[in-house]
Amino acid sequence: MDETRLLSGVPLGDDLLAERTLRPQRLEEFVGQKKVVRNLEVFIRAARERRESLDHVLLFGPPGLGKTTLAHIIGNEMGVAVRVTAGPALEKAGDLAAILTNLEAGDVLFVDEIHRLGPTVEELLYPAVEDFKLDLVIGHGPAARTMEIPLPPFTLVGATTRAGLITKPLFARFGIVHRLDFYGVEELTEILERSAARLGIEIDQAGARELAARSRGTPRIANRLLRRVRDFAQVAGDGYVDLAAARRALDQLEVDELGFDEVDRKILGTLIEHYGGGPAGIQALAAAVGEDRGTLEDLYEPYLIQEGFLQRTPRGRVATPRAYQHLGYDAPPGQNRSLF
Repeated sequence: MDETRLLSGVPLGDDLLAERTLRPQRLEEFVGQKKVVRNLEVFIRAARERRESLDHVLLFGPPGLGKTTLAHIIGNEMGVAVRVTAGPALEKAGDLAAILTNLEAGDVLFVDEIHRLGPTVEELLYPAVEDFKLDLVIGHGPAARTMEIPLPPFTLVGATTRAGLITKPLFARFGIVHRLDFYGVEELTEILERSAARLGIEIDQAGARELAARSRGTPRIANRLLRRVRDFAQVAGDGYVDLAAARRALDQLEVDELGFDEVDRKILGTLIEHYGGGPAGIQALAAAVGEDRGTLEDLYEPYLIQEGFLQRTPRGRVATPRAYQHLGYDAPPGQNRSLF
């Protein structure tokens, strides 16, 4: 067998397959988000006892916290298929109609980035989720007519990182709404130990905890760092991930003790260096650091804000005293000294 041999059924180097393999399949396997899991257990059990479809579910929060995983778990717990699509992929009403008319009774339709649905597609979705029917307009002009197509009961599970961009009419049609929050170090340590076992990676608790502390409260990042640390441990050592091996690898990856990478430091450093600590508009800040505005708002800001390094104000973004301290600044705004 060559170097792509399987470890616990996961090909080495196949990060996408590894990511899917690491996902829990049942609520009892899901670590963290205890309130969300506890509530979903009740709602799913009640729906199954009534032999009904689960009410429509909206999951929102920063990327990598388990929204897609929970959508698939809902399908598994309900014993139904999960159909997956994304808001940007549904460009025309016909795209959504084709998916809806192929659903079986009880199926879960998972729409990622649901805040990016177009107005025409969203309008078609309203009667589908409320009355389980499609109202299609056939033809144009005076010859146009409306056709009503019945749909089997199904569950819409929407996921978004930008709940504020979901229109009020669509938001109101979700009977179950949950926000996913960042994970604690203990929860991430447990996730990493389980992931390491599934991937055949030898790791001790100290190594797992070090990874957890630098994973920005996000399981997806934790699992990605685990795979990269494995690579360093394999090439530079005996493959065993202990505290020393984890620290060496994470330092090579330029992930600091708080989980900040180069972009995090660049965001805060730019705010301090070029804007005197702020306030600075998000568009100007994105241009200054060379990143897309949406990337900053979705991937970086939530963690920086929650950890107290960044503030959103009506006038723009502001670096907090904690940001100054972490980056080695002791000067107040307006008295900058070089960071690089």
